[in-house]
Amino acid sequence: MIRRALLALIALAWLPMAATSAAQSRDVQPGDMAMGRADAPVTVVEYASVTCGHCAAWQHDVWPEFKRRFVDTGRVRFVFRELPTPPVELASAGFILARCAGPDHYFDVVHDLMHEQRAVFQAPLAQLLAIGARHGVTEAEFRACLSDPAQSNALNARVEAASARGVTGTPTFFVNGRQVAVGEAPIETLEAAIRRAEG
Repeated sequence: MIRRALLALIALAWLPMAATSAAQSRDVQPGDMAMGRADAPVTVVEYASVTCGHCAAWQHDVWPEFKRRFVDTGRVRFVFRELPTPPVELASAGFILARCAGPDHYFDVVHDLMHEQRAVFQAPLAQLLAIGARHGVTEAEFRACLSDPAQSNALNARVEAASARGVTGTPTFFVNGRQVAVGEAPIETLEAAIRRAEG
């Protein structure tokens, strides 16, 4: 499904990270993109989409403080998992762009896609190319990544893994393998779950 959507986007474009506990070990999946100490006592997983408005709001309003308090201090290893939401072809292309940029630029690309979400919706190809260029991805490289079956197959596998886990929406959070509903107070709710996980 994602591959077909990506091929449609390509056709349109041609016009004009080791775990330290049993809970963490169970929560490691192929393709995970992570930030923070590998031996942090707590792993927080976020399933998100670059086309999800709530995800963009969390990225803008909550992530900087969350990173400062928990990731930068070594308390948490943060894992970001991709779960494309409508328009799926655009979210998928955004995630493939981030992967194409490489591990050192992945989170920066995701941040820019979230931060510039409205502009990306208005002019998808132009904005994807501009964000890619900002992080060292040429138009030719981006098109090659979009055309690579390995990229879409890997993304499909990550989506299937999320579905198998019962994740149906974004953003969805897990703390050491347990789902946490963050509601209206994400920092406070996640901090309480992190404290419980720290024991």
